[in-house]
Amino acid sequence: MSEWFDSQKQSSSNFRKLLQERIKKTNPRRELTRQEAKRLARLKVIADKLKRGENVQNRQLQTWLSEDEYAVIDAEWKEQLALREELEDKPSELKRYEEKLNRAQMMRNRADAYHRKGQKAAASSLDAKCESVCEDALEILHEIVTADSSLQLWFDRELDFTHGSLIDANLSSLPRLVTSRSNEKQRSDIRAMSKREVKLSVVERAMQAIGRDKRAAPKDTQTKLRDFLQTLE
Repeated sequence: MSEWFDSQKQSSSNFRKLLQERIKKTNPRRELTRQEAKRLARLKVIADKLKRGENVQNRQLQTWLSEDEYAVIDAEWKEQLALREELEDKPSELKRYEEKLNRAQMMRNRADAYHRKGQKAAASSLDAKCESVCEDALEILHEIVTADSSLQLWFDRELDFTHGSLIDANLSSLPRLVTSRSNEKQRSDIRAMSKREVKLSVVERAMQAIGRDKRAAPKDTQTKLRDFLQTLE
């Protein structure tokens, strides 16, 4: 992961801690009953399992989450499925860039095959063509994001075209779309969560709520916490 994404991840973690501290100050946890303490402990075990990537049966979640909390898992997973459909319908401006990128990748694969066969002349010719297509792709990328900066959200890294940037007309250095299946992709859409991550997010919020007055936590704070809880590892 790039230095920029490392800093973004750290910033998210720090922001989450600040939000948790805000809740602790404005809505401190009262002394828990024995049942609440037991529930908190059980949810922590479940959260730890989810963080390790282990399977947690729905029966366990139903036992230790409230009915409403358990229903949120299904609701938020449906939101994730809707997001995946949205990502399939990418802006048309991106298709020009994606087509160039795919063409460059095809040429790179063919060139590699010629290199393995020892056909140096054919490989060199395709290498040159691949570099030319990558240059075209870079120009298209710069053009579309300059015209519409919001399109940067569709890419797997920060788009920096200044001198010294890591983005250049090299196939491995060109940004990928967050919907790409390329091994070169650095990340997926920041909003996308797996089913396990959805469960973990709901469990973390349930843990936060135990022993606290629900009315005291501002809605915007709860929303921000939900968005950033997924950064936990």
